[in-house]
Amino acid sequence: MRALLPNCAMTPAAEPDRFFGGRLTLHQPPRGAHRAGTDAVLLARWIAPEPGETVADLGAATGAVGLTVAHLVPECRAVLVERDPALAALARENVVANSLDGRVSVIEADLLASGAARRAAGLVPDSADLVLTNPPFFAGPGHRPSPDAGRAAAHAFAAEDGLEAWMRACADLARPGGRIGLIHRADALPACLDALKGRFGDCAVRPVHARADRPAIRVLIAGRKGSRAPFRLLPPLVLQEADGRFTPEAAALHGRI
Repeated sequence: MRALLPNCAMTPAAEPDRFFGGRLTLHQPPRGAHRAGTDAVLLARWIAPEPGETVADLGAATGAVGLTVAHLVPECRAVLVERDPALAALARENVVANSLDGRVSVIEADLLASGAARRAAGLVPDSADLVLTNPPFFAGPGHRPSPDAGRAAAHAFAAEDGLEAWMRACADLARPGGRIGLIHRADALPACLDALKGRFGDCAVRPVHARADRPAIRVLIAGRKGSRAPFRLLPPLVLQEADGRFTPEAAALHGRI
């Protein structure tokens, strides 16, 4: 989920951002608002769908994650779920701009609404083979919000139990045996695992470090609905060399080599 902005047209940045050497273009809000970047790329490359599977990008904003997956795996379908009308409109524009309107759709819905409201908006239970999500990173008070209202709303749940409710909605949409992938702050790993417990098992975690000699800044988490397989901790992903350049793996994930 991203910003809940006024129900009016959003003026995007003058030029679209280009991913994977320009093969994917993304119209985004202007700089200073919440914009997709490395987190979206890492999440989109975290779990590859099988041919013919349906991928749900929950809290899609302008669609970076779902569009990337659809671009990389031509045999899959993607559903972008976003509650903000202006961001959903940009997502639809991005679908058409990347010639993906035959395989990618946009649903305007609030994941934190009641189950009945989600269904009325078009979110069908047990319909996604793979759920990908980058939930808000904070909940309630205790963090310093951005001065930009949209960015602040994108980064924080209004209620303390927001992450729990978010994972409950993710589990509702995933089919039995379906998979989930998410990215979050490294220090939020315990809270994420608690929210997944009883819904998704076979959980695997990959820490993400800005540099090899620094603590992890993100965690990539995977799980399978209904599984009882044990937890796995995977080798870390390091994004930058000491001189600030991408490591070979990070460059490959961004499509730069």
